[in-house]
Amino acid sequence: MTNIIDKAAMALSGGLMLLGIVGLGIAEILAGAPYGAAPVTNEAGEIVATPMVDPTLRTGLVIAGLVVLGLYAAYRVATPADGTDVAKGHETMAD
Repeated sequence: MTNIIDKAAMALSGGLMLLGIVGLGIAEILAGAPYGAAPVTNEAGEIVATPMVDPTLRTGLVIAGLVVLGLYAAYRVATPADGTDVAKGHETMAD
């Protein structure tokens, strides 16, 4: 059974990671080339094209999602299991 904290952690972490990976990835594709994280330069060293979304922003969103999952895991380890969680793991007799 999931409670409000479980649902909030799943939604927040999933939303942050989806936004960072899929959402901003689609925005990069729609913006056109270049698709790389580094600016594109010509032979003279002048910057001729840069990515639409800063790669540190995308990385920060994904890391924030992972941090939320880590905090949620620490919360689940620190809280005691209630009766409904224990009842699911009952032993059965083997044949």
